[in-house]
Amino acid sequence: MTRRATLKAATLLCLAGIGLPQAAWADFRSCLAGIGQEAAAAGVSPAAFQRATAGITFDDKVIELSQAQPEFKTPIWDYMAALVDDERVDDGRAAMRQHANALAQAEARYGVDRYTIAAVWGVESNFGKNLGKMPLVQSLATLACGGTRRRDFFKGELIATLKIIDRGDIAPERLSGSWAGAFGQTQFMPTTYQRLAVDLDGDGRRDVVDSVPDAVGSTANFLRVAKWHNGQPWGYEVRLPPGFNVSAAGRKNKKPVAHWASLGVTRLDGRPLSADGAVGILAPAGANGPAFLVTRNFDAIYSYNAAESYGLAIAVLSDRLRGKAGVQTAWPTDDPPLSRAERRSLQSALAARGYDVGEPDGRVGAKTREAIKDIERRLGMPQTGRPGAKVLEALVRSN
Repeated sequence: MTRRATLKAATLLCLAGIGLPQAAWADFRSCLAGIGQEAAAAGVSPAAFQRATAGITFDDKVIELSQAQPEFKTPIWDYMAALVDDERVDDGRAAMRQHANALAQAEARYGVDRYTIAAVWGVESNFGKNLGKMPLVQSLATLACGGTRRRDFFKGELIATLKIIDRGDIAPERLSGSWAGAFGQTQFMPTTYQRLAVDLDGDGRRDVVDSVPDAVGSTANFLRVAKWHNGQPWGYEVRLPPGFNVSAAGRKNKKPVAHWASLGVTRLDGRPLSADGAVGILAPAGANGPAFLVTRNFDAIYSYNAAESYGLAIAVLSDRLRGKAGVQTAWPTDDPPLSRAERRSLQSALAARGYDVGEPDGRVGAKTREAIKDIERRLGMPQTGRPGAKVLEALVRSN
């Protein structure tokens, strides 16, 4: 049996509660030993490797998460409402006051404004509150040895993690994060950490987990390398003319400002457009939803996670932290999105009806979606599984 087949079988058995078979366990240890040899060749000491890998096991949950196919596509308005709400703005302003010196130092040294740095911090870990709980070495070893399509990629990330441990920047027990290996206050992948993490607090370690200065400094350095130009906006919301061809929109389709102005695109208040260099137009919900002019600074934000919706959340949150307005144009839906506080209210109402949705935390996972579908069925509503205002209002009315 191939290693892939062995570990796939092992995953299924673990999911069934039977446990990892001896042969598969031996295969995992053999793979890990091979990575140890490659790590040694890359300069990782045997002592560091042993310390980091002692007691780790093949984690079937990681494989399950890596193979999961999302059944629900989150509408852009729900995505934005969850990431940019009043609660996150208030928390962000508090975090910026608490860590004003670190943010000012990062801004001065790397030429990225503190509001954008803080917005990345807020979106990535809710200002350090949600760092992820999966042990990094175990997750990456599982992905590197577990027959995934990106084994070489994850092996590289594992070796980068071992280098972090060997250098003494971060202790293994503090290296937890997402199932895919992102970690720290602003969720760096280990190889990104190796290239761009900085020691802003001057203690001799690049600790993006427990040092806010190092984390915000490293984020500022990332954006600097991504060609952020301080003093220029990421963009702003605009109004599209009737009949605007949204196929011409997109971050990559940049044109001179005069081009978009000639098509009838204006600022929300009707004033002419202005920006340095070529710009693009984003219309994430189509011609009838909010639209945004985006500059090359938006590209720098986008590079952090390569998704326009993600970049837009950071951009709008940075504006909110500055005291500017958020998205002004209504999203094209008759079922408004819920903030995290409203999502917690929805989860609490579902729990009061006997549904197992876990701790009401505002994060909408499979259990909450299934509960929403069932309550929608009981209330005679279309079964969407979506946490919108209609189902929350219906639940409140029916109590």
